[in-house]
Amino acid sequence: MTHLQAGLSPETLEKARLELNENPDTLHQDIQEVRDMVITRPDIGFLRTDDAFILRFLRARKFQHFEAFRLLAQYFEYRQQNLDMFKSFKATDPGIKQALKDGFPGGLANLDHYGRKILVLFAANWDQSRYTLVDILRAILLSLEAMIEDPELQVNGFVLIIDWSNFTFKQASKLTPSMLRLAIEGLQDSFPARFGGIHFVNQPWYIHALYTVIRPFLKEKTRKRIFLHGNNLNSLHQLIHPEILPSEFGGMLPPYDMGTWARTLLDHEYDDDSECNVDSYNAPAKDLDKDLSPKSMKRSQSVVDPGVLKRMDKNEEENMQPLLSLD
Repeated sequence: MTHLQAGLSPETLEKARLELNENPDTLHQDIQEVRDMVITRPDIGFLRTDDAFILRFLRARKFQHFEAFRLLAQYFEYRQQNLDMFKSFKATDPGIKQALKDGFPGGLANLDHYGRKILVLFAANWDQSRYTLVDILRAILLSLEAMIEDPELQVNGFVLIIDWSNFTFKQASKLTPSMLRLAIEGLQDSFPARFGGIHFVNQPWYIHALYTVIRPFLKEKTRKRIFLHGNNLNSLHQLIHPEILPSEFGGMLPPYDMGTWARTLLDHEYDDDSECNVDSYNAPAKDLDKDLSPKSMKRSQSVVDPGVLKRMDKNEEENMQPLLSLD
């Protein structure tokens, strides 16, 4: 075991070996092979190329070197093509902060039986008067950036449950094709996370209809990882045990506290609704308030051949119709 695997339990080490083809004897060579490909894309600014950073992309693509590099390139390409999204990419940004406090996203305390982090979204919580859908996407991406620092989650991955209860047609009308595509590109194509499943519950008919809109943008593997449960929570419980779910999902735990994850990120800033003061922010453990925008990453990380962007070529069980995996 190398120092890069120090955060993994023995069980997760074995899982990484069997499922992801991770080999401690060749780990540094694998990382270097991906790093060596950076020179083939002088049109992209690779703002981080350190070992630990590249490793998460290798794990996300089961140590297929070219696919890991493709994902790495698309990660930076997405951020630099959508600069407005990442100009103030921190938890205290007003839009991100409000989205976080409304539970976009939430995170359950217990992992599932595969060791995956369970993220939850309660769609009807979206307050259109205070923040946008883009702010919700930014809050989710920022949260994933924080969570993916955990090497256990790099290997085991995530599960997402979206509760569409009381999500109105007016709210759904804001889910435009361009907005959906922005989200899919940011999550499916440009982030090094493994999603074992995305579960829709209590979805109205118009959420079903959205499937026809997003289908052209979803990979086949992605479509197989989304399940529409409707009101049938028993089908959800077949995949995620009710012992670790809150009561909103028919689980045995108390109702979910929407501010749980936001308090983790915001710490003492959680109750401060004034304009955010970056200098006073004191995130726990991982310095989560630092600006994660491409510009600040460039200041803090080594840069290899920065340049302008050029897009890389991208190459219903009956009641649980698969629709998003990031694996």
